[in-house]
Amino acid sequence: MDSATCLKLSVASVVLTASITAIAEDKPTLNVYTYDSFVSEWGPGPQLKTAFEALCDCTLNFVAAEDGVSILNRARIEKSNTQADVLLGLDNGLMKEASQLGLVQSHRVDTSKITRDLNWNSDQFVPFDYGYFAFIYDAEKIKAPATSFAELLNSDATVIYQDPRTSTPGQGLMTWVNKAYGTDAASAWADLAQQTVTVTKGWWEAYSLFLEGGSDYVLSYTTSPAYHIVAEGKDQYKAAEFTEGHIAQVEVAAISAYSEQTELANQFLEFLISNEAQQVLPVTNWMLPVVGDVELPEAFDQLVTPKQIALSRDELADNRARWIREWRSAVSQ
Repeated sequence: MDSATCLKLSVASVVLTASITAIAEDKPTLNVYTYDSFVSEWGPGPQLKTAFEALCDCTLNFVAAEDGVSILNRARIEKSNTQADVLLGLDNGLMKEASQLGLVQSHRVDTSKITRDLNWNSDQFVPFDYGYFAFIYDAEKIKAPATSFAELLNSDATVIYQDPRTSTPGQGLMTWVNKAYGTDAASAWADLAQQTVTVTKGWWEAYSLFLEGGSDYVLSYTTSPAYHIVAEGKDQYKAAEFTEGHIAQVEVAAISAYSEQTELANQFLEFLISNEAQQVLPVTNWMLPVVGDVELPEAFDQLVTPKQIALSRDELADNRARWIREWRSAVSQ
C-alpha cells in the first residue's frame, strides 16, 4: 500500500471517528433525579436504562440522592439551576409540596390503565409502583412478632428506622404514628426512642444494618420479604401486620418545571407504566405494580395484605412541618 493510499485511509478513519462521535454527542440526554437503591446494580435502574435507551435513541442519566425527600430538597434548592428533567421517587406524601413549590409541570401521559385501587387523577405525577410501610423482622429470631404499635412499644425489641426529614419511609412512619396515636403521638415517639438503635438518612442504610443483625425490626415495606424469597431463597423475613392498619406509599415520577426535554420526559413517564417496565419494577424495586396485567412471582402470594389507613393526599403536606418538629422534640428528650 503506497503512502498516498495510507494517507487517504487515515483521513477517512479520522472523519468516520469524528462522525460517530458527533452522532453520539447529538443524542439527547434525559437527566433523572432518583434515589440510590433505584440505581444500584440490583435495583431497576440498570435494566430500565437499557430498555428505554433502545426505544428513545437517547442517553438516560440517573442522578442518585439518598431518598425521595432528598430528591425534593435538592430540586427545591436548585430551582431553575437544576439539571433534572425528571424527578423519580417522590411519593403521594410529597406531591402537594412539589406542586406548590412550582418544581413540576403537567405531563401528557395516558394514565387510564393505572389500577383502580389507586384512584389516580393527577396531571402532574405518574405513579410507577406502590406498597405499604411495615416493620420487618427475622422469624427465626422473633417467634411472636408485634401485632400492633402498642405491642411493639411495650416490648424490649430494638428498632431501626429512617429520618422523616430525608426519607420517604421515615416520613411514612411519621404519618403512621400520627394517624395511629393522634394527640398522643409525642408520647409514642418518646417510647420508640428508647428502643431505637439508630435513625438513618435513607432506606438502604437502615435495611443493611438490620440484615447485619443491628436490630430486631427495621422500617421497610410489606413487599420486602418477597426479595429474600426470590433472590435468596430465604423465607424467615416477615412483615409484622398491625391491627391499626398500614400507610400506603405510592411512588411517583414528574417532569421538572425547568426541563427543556419535555418530549423525552413524557416518553420516559409513559415507559414507566408500560408492561416492559412494570414487569421489571416488582422484582428489582420490590414494590407492587401500578397496572393490573403484570405477572408476579409466587413469593408475592405469601405477603401480608394489610388493612390500609385512610390518608388524603393533602394530609401529610398540611401537617409535615409540625409533625417533624414534634418528632424532633420527642426523640431528643
